[in-house]
Formats: sequence, structure tokens, C-alpha cells
Amino acid sequence: MLEREITFDRVIRWILVALGATAAVLLINRLSKVLLPFFIAWILAYMIYPFVLFLQNKCRLRYRVLSIAVALIIVLAVITLVAFLVVPPIIEESIRMSKLITIYFHDTLASSEVFANVQNMLQNYANDDSLIKLIQHSSVIEAAENILFQGWQFLSSTINFAIGLLGSVVVLLYLFFILMDYEKLSSGWIRFIPASKRNFTGMVVQDVKNGMNSYFRGQALIALIVGILFSIGFLIIDFPMAIGLGLFIGLLNLIPYLQLVGFIPTILLALVKAADTGQSFWVIILCALAVFAVVQTIQDAFLTPRIMGHVMGLNPAIILLSLSIWGSLLGIIGLIIALPLTTLLISYYRRFILGEAS
Repeated sequence: MLEREITFDRVIRWILVALGATAAVLLINRLSKVLLPFFIAWILAYMIYPFVLFLQNKCRLRYRVLSIAVALIIVLAVITLVAFLVVPPIIEESIRMSKLITIYFHDTLASSEVFANVQNMLQNYANDDSLIKLIQHSSVIEAAENILFQGWQFLSSTINFAIGLLGSVVVLLYLFFILMDYEKLSSGWIRFIPASKRNFTGMVVQDVKNGMNSYFRGQALIALIVGILFSIGFLIIDFPMAIGLGLFIGLLNLIPYLQLVGFIPTILLALVKAADTGQSFWVIILCALAVFAVVQTIQDAFLTPRIMGHVMGLNPAIILLSLSIWGSLLGIIGLIIALPLTTLLISYYRRFILGEAS
């Protein structure tokens, strides 16, 4: 029976499917920068769509355009309010830390032997005519280079700002048009699939949708709570830029294990605080590590099991491998969708290859 099932035609079809999947991955990777605004807009539309329906059905806003406009205004107002409450303390702490860093490095250089040696060398050769000519000759070149450098910086910053503004406008346009025809886009695409493949394709898409729903909502809630916990912990130990650093680490937590990147600014800020207050660097960094340990324990013992449950069910090593593979194949889009796709592939492998019950 096994020989009758594995036919030449079936082998060719599986090879074609594998080649098609490879081509699709390569195409997505090649077009990742173009697809990223659409992907972001689709995620935002997915999150805002229930609110749009609520405004349209419960609040009696008859027109979809009006519901979308009101929903976007309310969302932007909430974001602006949060930014108004959070950004000023972050800016204030950043200004204070920049002053401390400037004073720290200035005092360090002024008291170092290197600075004294350079100063003595300049004083010894101050009367040297060749040095004066060199300085006069090089000053013109340095002035020209400085002008060119500042001009290039201004031009590049202007271009970057324009690109960022254009990207935001493109995302908003995508978001508006997706919300306008969300039902058609989410359900009408099945008509482009051959009739014989619609059931299986619909099942796959529904599984992907369910996996994405569970993962993104749960992970976003965990990231928010973790960011708040880190901010509270850093405030308790009087760590520099407590709110900004805590929210930054919480944002990194959207991708599992990426919060480890938060160790880098934590160590730098601990060095600056030690120089400013005279406290031991090791005491400061140990307090910060204690905050990391406590928050991580709360996340692993309470938040993740209760919020995520056993949705992913992946070993930590598999999670890291999944992030590496999908990130390499699809870039930042791959990092975002790595865990739901890996869970889906493992589930299908068990169901269709090993023959296990789902």
C-alpha cells in the first residue's frame, strides 16, 4: 500500500511545492523592505478592527469612513496622552545623564596622564614655525571638511526625516484602505484558490490566524506588564532613566529573549551613576541584576503561564533556533512571526507526517 501511495506524480508535486515555498521565501526576503509597511498596517488594522466595529454597530456610526476616522483619532489621542506622561521624564533624565557623562569624561581626561602629556607636547612645540605653518595649512582643510561634513549631515538627516515621514504616510494609507475593506480582504481571497484546494488552504490560514491571535495579544500584554515592572524596579533602586529603560526593555520583550539587549544600556548607566554618586559600581549593577532576576521570575512563573498558557509549547532552545532561522530568512518580519509559524509547522508535521492526533 505504501508503494501505491508514493507515486512519481506525487513526488513531482511535492518537489514543486518545495520549490514554490523556497521561491516565496526568497521573494519575501527580497521585498521585505517594501512589504514591511503593509505588514505593520495589517497588524494595526487587525488590532483596531474590533474597535471600528464597536463604533459602527454599538455607537451607531453609520459610515465605515467615519468609524475609522473616530477610531484613529481616539487611538492617536491615547498614544499622545501616554507620550505626554512618559516622554517628559525620559527627556529630563536623558539631559541629566548627558551632563553627567560629559562631566565624567571631561574629569577623566583632565586627570589622566595622556591629557597632561599632550598638553606638555603642545607647549614645547608652540614656538616651532613648522608646526604653526602646519596648523595654518591644515586649518583651511579642516574648515572645508567641517563645512562639507555638516552639510552632508544636514542633507542626510533631512532625507531620513522625509523617508520616515513618507513611510508613516504609507502605513496610514495602507491602514485606512485595509480597514475599509477588511471583511473582503480577510475572507474574499479564498476565491483565488482552486476549488479543490480551498478546504486545506482555509484550514491552514485559519490555523495561522489563531496562532497569530494568541501569540501577538498575549506577548503584547506580557511586554507591557514587564515594561511597567522594570520601570517600578528601577525606580525603587533609584537607577538612572528608570522609566525610559524599563519601557525599552519591555518593548524588546515583544520578541522572546531580546530583552537581554537591555543589559548594554544598563551597564553603561550603572557606570555613570557610580561616577556621579561615588557608589560602588558593583553594588549598583548587582541591584540592577536583582531587578532583572525578580522581573524575569515573575514573567516565567506567573505571566507567561497564565497569559500565554501552553499556546506555543516550545523548548527555549527551539525558540532561539526558530528566531535565528526565520530572522535570517525574512528579516524583521521573520522575527515577528517566527514562533507562530514554527508552532504551526511542528503541529502539521505531527499531524500529517507522523500521523498523530491533533
